[in-house]
Formats: sequence, C-alpha cells, structure tokens
Amino acid sequence: MKKEFYIKNMVCDRCKMVVQQIAERFHAEAEEIQLGKVVLIIPHDFDETKFREALQKDGFELMKHPEIQLAEEIKIELIHLIENNNSEENISSYLANQLHKDYSLLSKTFKKTEGQTIEKFFIKLKIEKVKELIQMNKFSFSEIAYRLDYNSINHLSNQFKNLTGITMSEYKNSKDWNRISLDKIV
Repeated sequence: MKKEFYIKNMVCDRCKMVVQQIAERFHAEAEEIQLGKVVLIIPHDFDETKFREALQKDGFELMKHPEIQLAEEIKIELIHLIENNNSEENISSYLANQLHKDYSLLSKTFKKTEGQTIEKFFIKLKIEKVKELIQMNKFSFSEIAYRLDYNSINHLSNQFKNLTGITMSEYKNSKDWNRISLDKIV
C-alpha cells in the first residue's frame, strides 16, 4: 500500500537520507522523498506509531493537520529561496506561485500556526545564512548583503544587530559562532 507522510524538520539532503533509513527499518520503500514529504510503499504490518516514535528520536515529527503541513511547506520554500540565491524575487509572489495558493491564505495560516509572520521568519533565515557566509570567510559584508538582496549594507547590519544583539564584525571576530541550525528555526 502507498501512503504519503508529511514530516516536520526535514530541511536538507541528510534529513531525507535519515528519513529513508528509518523507513527502511520498518520495511517501507521510499517511492518519493522530498523535503517535508515522503511517499512510502508500506507493508501490511507497518506500525505507524512506532514509525512516528523513530522519527521523533531523530528530531522529526509526523504532521497531520493541513494548516501545519502548509506552514511547513512555506518554510521549506523559503529555505529553497535563500539557498538558491533567488532572494531578489518577491516573497509573496514566489510562495503563491510555488504553493499554488493565494498569499493572504498562506500568510494567515503561517501566522496562526507559527505565531510569527512569514516576513519575520524569512528575516531569521536570512540572518542565519549571513552567519554561515561570514563563517565561510569568502565574501565581504557588502557582497553578503548583495547576495541576500539587501538594499544596503546598513540595512543588513541593522537587521543583524537587532536579531543577534551584536554587529556582524563582532560576530566575525568572536569565533563564538552560535548559528541556529535550520531544523531548529523550522
């Protein structure tokens, strides 16, 4: 039998690999695996409760409610937007096109399930990406601002300081890099 599962905290290729390994332990075959979603061919004796518990041990969570699933899809699309350096695209248009839903519905659902706006969440993601780029030490602050589609280095600097409490230079020089992994933001 084929069954679709929506899984919270799947944010990278390693996550997909771990979920696939968990499924295999339950003798389920992954027919399709994407960030946040897996389609399994499950045996007749598949124990969904134990599957859920195994996922939880590795930091994942099975999702049921459609609003929670939609919020998770929004998060995944925002991560794709940043990772693929498409941040110059308007967030509302991008999400509406990718998820084939009206942005006002997406915005209301996200705020209801996550307790914050899509925009605030996106800024948090961008700041974590800034931290990553600073740690790579390959780009100047101006180049980082440009890559993440900030109008100016000052705008990025202000957002960084507001969210982290320190300047980008202080972060770079501290070497106490306290990045939040995407699965913790998500």
